[in-house]
Amino acid sequence: MKILEKLNKIVKAEILFWSILGVLLSLTSCNNIKTNEIAIHSKTETIVNQKNKKPKITPEFKKYWYAGEAEISSYKLEQARYGEIREGTAVLIYVTEDFLPNIQVKADQQNANNIPILKLNATKNFNTGVYPYSIMQSTFYPISNNQHALKVSSSIQEWCGHVYTQLNNKDEFKVTSHSYFEGEAYESFSLEKTILENELWTKLRINPKSLPTGHLKIIPSFEYTRLKHKTIKAYQANATLTENTYSINYPELERTLTITFNPNFPHDIVSWEETFKSGFGNNAKVLTTKATKLKTIKSSYWQKKSIKDEVLRETLQIN
Repeated sequence: MKILEKLNKIVKAEILFWSILGVLLSLTSCNNIKTNEIAIHSKTETIVNQKNKKPKITPEFKKYWYAGEAEISSYKLEQARYGEIREGTAVLIYVTEDFLPNIQVKADQQNANNIPILKLNATKNFNTGVYPYSIMQSTFYPISNNQHALKVSSSIQEWCGHVYTQLNNKDEFKVTSHSYFEGEAYESFSLEKTILENELWTKLRINPKSLPTGHLKIIPSFEYTRLKHKTIKAYQANATLTENTYSINYPELERTLTITFNPNFPHDIVSWEETFKSGFGNNAKVLTTKATKLKTIKSSYWQKKSIKDEVLRETLQIN
């Protein structure tokens, strides 16, 4: 009897031991899960905050870019097209805006989720013989300067028709393209995120020293890929930066772009050159497109709609 009593006590003690141990392990496991969840949430929150946080703006930057005006610069354009140089004008319009991250358009109202951006509308106008070309590229780039452009669009109009391309920065780059050419009528595809040539023109204005250099993969400007009927994708490139020039060479495309800028704030663009093969077949030749600054003004141009305001076009020398 005494032996049975001792055995019962031992069994009860073991049951109690394993029960307590199970509870302790359960609590420890739950704590680990909770700790991991907190760590993951904290990491995700940090990434989101880093991308969407309000940029650190210097008084100099705020005074220049947040004065309720756009910066408008006109350029004398010598554009290579169909194996010849065409004279025309180019205009770069830089302006700060609030951007809606979800639908990726300009915000009409102030909101904590808005992303401050520096927008560039770059236009070109020139004639090829009897008919005109009109080109516009728009880039929406975060002033925080810590991620890719949120959106890029490009349109080209001439008497044969018009074409349009748009890139939206989502989980991947989402690209849609429309054209009057049969083989390019409608395209919709995704690209892995990488450097966009279009965004470098705005990145330069925020901080030239942040421009990427070395051996890189870069998606060329939408203007170039459309005019040359090249596939929109990342190409191998070599980028160099000096005190006042930034140059990109694409070996596969036999193309080089060099931008000359003011090394001092606000880092305005003085000129640029783009060298590539222009024309078709045996008539193709290496030519250089050049743009040289004519004039820069600051203006709330959206309010300058009267006939009397056309004097500003004379100031910009773009009549």
